[in-house]
Amino acid sequence: MSDPNPQLVQLIRSSSRILIFTGAGISTPSGIPDFRGPQGVWKTRRPVYFQDFLSSEEARIEYWDQKLEGWEAFRDAEPNAIHEAVAQLERSGKVEAVITQNVDGLHGKAGTSSERLVEIHGSNAEIECLDCGRRSQPDLYYKAFAETRKPPQCGCGGLVKTATISFGQNLRPDDIERAMVSAGRADLVIAMGSTLSVYPAAGIPVEAARNGAKYVIINRGDTDHDMQTIVTLRIEADVTDAFPPAVAEALSPT
Repeated sequence: MSDPNPQLVQLIRSSSRILIFTGAGISTPSGIPDFRGPQGVWKTRRPVYFQDFLSSEEARIEYWDQKLEGWEAFRDAEPNAIHEAVAQLERSGKVEAVITQNVDGLHGKAGTSSERLVEIHGSNAEIECLDCGRRSQPDLYYKAFAETRKPPQCGCGGLVKTATISFGQNLRPDDIERAMVSAGRADLVIAMGSTLSVYPAAGIPVEAARNGAKYVIINRGDTDHDMQTIVTLRIEADVTDAFPPAVAEALSPT
């Protein structure tokens, strides 16, 4: 375990309403591939846009093929030290909200409460009907697609997809509202494992900083916010090496 960054430790200790914002970089240690990195999914697969999914049987087949390819990794993944540290921070009473771009469900598995968690891009853990809104467990849908190569449908006849936000699909208004309310209350925002390049989600930490919160970015590699004057502390490091040790030190008896 690396020595904790003393400035990060002090910021965590002195804050009581921390907004945690996470991206794909915190889940790669759990075996979840990222999308935009050097070895990311989008280097070999083209994302299926929402309008194409709605209008094209061929696009729906490609969508389900991509999802089937990654399903076992998502289903079997377990939280890592970063997810556990976030949950530990919530148990200490310091977390205002956890806003994640990830669709892997690992924050919830680690113990982050649903009251604090906003999965801004949805979740792979359920299948959602685009007509009636019914949500179901995924396994039977993947099994059916693997056997027939036909995109599954809901019992009502509607199209179904994972309960995630696809490219070109609007974020859920309730999730945006919860995130922005939390951004207005936070006294510290820590963005981890994200290039901070996908909007509107990447605007949430900026909103918190503009409302007076200190802003920390932890990432290995450049982010789109690195040069902004609202950034209090930029840590160039693997999140596993930087965040869990700082949380443990900040919450230890002094």
